[in-house]
Amino acid sequence: MKQKKLLLVIMAIVCQFATAQNIQFHYDLRNSLNKNIPTSRNYLTTTIEMFKPDKWGSTFFFIDMDYNQAKGNIGTAYWEIARDFKIGKCPIMPHIEYNGGAGNSQGFGFSIANAYLLGASYPFSCGNANFSTYLAYKYNAFAKTSNDVQWTGTWGIPLFDNKMTLSGFIDVWTENKDRSGDGKESGKRVILLTEPQVWYNVNSKLSLGSEIEISNNFYKLNYSTDNYAANKLYVFPTIAAKWNF
Repeated sequence: MKQKKLLLVIMAIVCQFATAQNIQFHYDLRNSLNKNIPTSRNYLTTTIEMFKPDKWGSTFFFIDMDYNQAKGNIGTAYWEIARDFKIGKCPIMPHIEYNGGAGNSQGFGFSIANAYLLGASYPFSCGNANFSTYLAYKYNAFAKTSNDVQWTGTWGIPLFDNKMTLSGFIDVWTENKDRSGDGKESGKRVILLTEPQVWYNVNSKLSLGSEIEISNNFYKLNYSTDNYAANKLYVFPTIAAKWNF
């Protein structure tokens, strides 16, 4: 019931932010490329994304919906929202962030544990290219609390008179190997997740391209356990379209 309630809350957020800057449609090919990941099909993911700077700083959020269940039903809902705060003319800004979600895999409902981040970010540009990076303390609300650190970098690079765009992010973070507190594991795992995107801009509204998800130590072998594909590298491309509002 908790997972269903959280999905309803996230759907309400989607409706509330219907004026987001873009919506993306990704056809994920991972089942064709690797049968070890716990999904029985290739599937569609929609992403609603917004970045809005203002005189006090900037706000960024995205919401992912994976339509990976029978008959194309939603199997995973995940969102992140972050805020950077300006302090005078200081180039380094305080950064706060929330991550969370819920889903279902192989008949097992699960929550994506809440994560709360507090750190410092540094946005900068080089010509027409925009970059940002932050380093943050990360509180992972697992059954056994995990106190961690995360580094993130993002980029947006227009090319060929804005006919093409390179964008994406890279995250590197730590978390406890023992999430449940059963004492079977100790120490930390280091996780890498990056999703570079390449877009051909048909016009100011429509873009076509791909996102390539590259991860290491990120995926569980089975959602009914806490086992991970330790130090396993996965690469999953998508076929994508984006509509800019």
